[in-house]
Amino acid sequence: MARPKSEDKRNAILAAATEVIAEQGLGAPTARIAKVAGVAEGTLFTYFETKDELLNQLYLDIKSNMREVMMAGYPKTASIRNRTHHVWGKYVEWGVANPEKRRAMAALGASDRLSEQTRAAGMHAFADVNAMMHASVASGVLRDHPPAFVAAIMGALAETTMDFIEREPAQAEQYREAGFDVFWHAVAQVEG
Repeated sequence: MARPKSEDKRNAILAAATEVIAEQGLGAPTARIAKVAGVAEGTLFTYFETKDELLNQLYLDIKSNMREVMMAGYPKTASIRNRTHHVWGKYVEWGVANPEKRRAMAALGASDRLSEQTRAAGMHAFADVNAMMHASVASGVLRDHPPAFVAAIMGALAETTMDFIEREPAQAEQYREAGFDVFWHAVAQVEG
């Protein structure tokens, strides 16, 4: 009879995968991930049948963590600018606080090893933000760019902002606000 799976072991494997992928990229061997997790490589494959399954689950795990931070206190009834500012600030906060998750997410996001279902589930986690973006374009507040393009602009500017905050933490607030201003002016048609 198979032993029940442990949530602690699963979480240890995901944490180790985050660390190792942030350090070595997606080519990191599963043996190294298992060693960092403190489990046998066979145990890793008890929890995740393939490396691709591990990578897809890791992506969803990091997206879930990111969503928890970004959507905490999300001001659903505030102006579009204030809601966008909230999302921006929380995303930058998350990235600075979680550099390994940020690097692992960058590698995972650029990978062809994620399934379309996984990518869709990751986007669905941010349904409130996506709905706000669509409504903002329809109302004329945001320029009529594809939401994926706006998200890519936000991601690139946020990454730059996070890099500067990591180098000069004393200037964190200045960089966070300057980054948001550049982003807002790139995507907004009107002050909203």
